[in-house]
Amino acid sequence: MGFEVDRSEIFSSLSAAKQLITDRGYRPLLLLEDDALSQFSDIDQSAPHNAVFIGLAPSKLDYEHLNQAFQALLNGADLVGIHRARYFASSEKQLSLGPGPFVTALESATDKTAELVGKPARAFYQLALADMGLLSDPGSVAMVGDDVLADLGGGAQELGLQRYLVRTGKYRPGDEAKASAPLDGTFDSFAAIVHELCPT
Repeated sequence: MGFEVDRSEIFSSLSAAKQLITDRGYRPLLLLEDDALSQFSDIDQSAPHNAVFIGLAPSKLDYEHLNQAFQALLNGADLVGIHRARYFASSEKQLSLGPGPFVTALESATDKTAELVGKPARAFYQLALADMGLLSDPGSVAMVGDDVLADLGGGAQELGLQRYLVRTGKYRPGDEAKASAPLDGTFDSFAAIVHELCPT
């Protein structure tokens, strides 16, 4: 679409996770893919871990890693979900398990409740709005997503962001009906939303 975006202009759930780690002085066990881990190279990740962070990490959400997380949690570490998506669309356009079910499994095994730092947590959207200097004007911000609950529910709805659903990625027919409040629009692509909101 021709957008020029600098990395510093992107505020992701990983940005929120890193901020939380820094603010609280965590030595985290990070269940993340290697490319995501590279963003935490300046963070002390040595044991004993005082927090477990779980994100989208298909290669790390196996018995060995989850049991390591379980042991850390039993020893008092906090549990943090970078997000709780139940599933995601793989490159083959098939649905695959997201991190949410694994966060839930660890909650069940340890009787802990995970703190959520990514979508759809209200705090995540507040951090992103503050980063853009728009915390006092959330209605001027549009949130676009393919998951009516994880992208467009929770904090996005509570704070009054404009909420647009795209029929791409993990969208499934009928997802619109899952919204607990009316959406601002549903489109076939991200480009269609941009053309609607920013006509040239």
